[in-house]
Amino acid sequence: MVMGKIYLEKDVVTAAIERLEYVFNNFDNVYFSFSGGKDSSVMLQLANQIAKRLKKKFDVLFIDLEAQYKLTIEHVEEMKKLSRIRYFYHIALPLALRNSVSVLQPKWTCWDENSKDLWVRDLPKDSINIYNCPIKDFRVGEEFEEFVLQFAKWYQNEHGGTCACGVAIRANESLNRFRTVAKKIKKRMYKNIIWTTEIKYRNYLDVYNFYPIYDFTTEDIWGIVSKFDFEYNKVYELLYKNGVPIAQQRLCQPYGDDQRNGLDQFRALEPETWEKILNRVNGVNFGNIYCKTTALGNLRTSKPDFMTWEEYSVYLLESIGIYNKELMIHYYHKIKKFMNWYEKKEGITVKDIPQEADIKLEGRKKVISWRRIARSLEKNDFYMRRLCFSQTKGDEEKLRKFMKKYQNFLTSETDTDEDLIQIAIEEGY
Repeated sequence: MVMGKIYLEKDVVTAAIERLEYVFNNFDNVYFSFSGGKDSSVMLQLANQIAKRLKKKFDVLFIDLEAQYKLTIEHVEEMKKLSRIRYFYHIALPLALRNSVSVLQPKWTCWDENSKDLWVRDLPKDSINIYNCPIKDFRVGEEFEEFVLQFAKWYQNEHGGTCACGVAIRANESLNRFRTVAKKIKKRMYKNIIWTTEIKYRNYLDVYNFYPIYDFTTEDIWGIVSKFDFEYNKVYELLYKNGVPIAQQRLCQPYGDDQRNGLDQFRALEPETWEKILNRVNGVNFGNIYCKTTALGNLRTSKPDFMTWEEYSVYLLESIGIYNKELMIHYYHKIKKFMNWYEKKEGITVKDIPQEADIKLEGRKKVISWRRIARSLEKNDFYMRRLCFSQTKGDEEKLRKFMKKYQNFLTSETDTDEDLIQIAIEEGY
């Protein structure tokens, strides 16, 4: 542990302990969001120590994403034995999850009844699932982020009083996480405490997220594991032995935009699990092979030298259209709206759009350029966040329709085109 680092004249572990003590003493009900990763694991075990001393109980929310490391699930079962846990909510519901390794299936649904024969694991016996879900508003294919808010509302209604949810984000992992904790503007806090945020689901709930380890570094996490002899997910040990630096290790939702970079590790560390995932999530083998190459928009672009950025953007759109015309049209309308905004606000017409702009300004989403448009298409982001679009309910509904319509798009049994049949065989459909 980096004991030399001081936060408000105290080390980060002391500060975290004080935050947990404050929460247990000031909230009627407390639950922790647990992923099976190192950060939430440390938070949970530290909370258990504090709760034991204060003679308190707490609850745990774990959302099981089905296609996960076997060792992660083993660690989850290990954490269920913590002495101060009242209810362990093991969620195994059909949620829509980001799949950034496939253009044809930009979302996949874990625990989907329609794919039961392909499930990576059997439904956990003690889980909250589609057969016994007490959350009446839940719907199949719901977004992960929406369910987290929906659970908070249900939890407050179920237990009453003022509720708190522990979230193991660390501010040094990303600017967005830093803003979540540090920015007072546009967020409601509990008694003006900076490391809390009131949860809003349609209306504000009497539930507050709190971030007890927000000022930890990766070194602090592993330091406290060593200092207190905490249990940990053994996948991290295998990743380290396989050459992955501790700062780059990511486990949760391995098909997301950032986590997909470690897909080649999944195959190496748990080949039995990987074999099942090949038939479960569209594009994972492609992601495994190309996860650190330009094919998935990493490191640098794959634009040919003989093309301009404008030509490359058109080429990418047309390539998508070969396999999914509706998806191509979706991206086209997003790009057109993006261009119209700049024409209205900045007076930049289509013919005036530069091929490239200052790369730092492009990264900060401050200027328009054909390179920025092309890189957005390379990233295969359905919502086109790189062009400043947010996730809307309309887009969510459109995406669900795409998923339903194209879930069997590539099947060797139904397609007549020889090329498509070959792709279907290669992808394991």
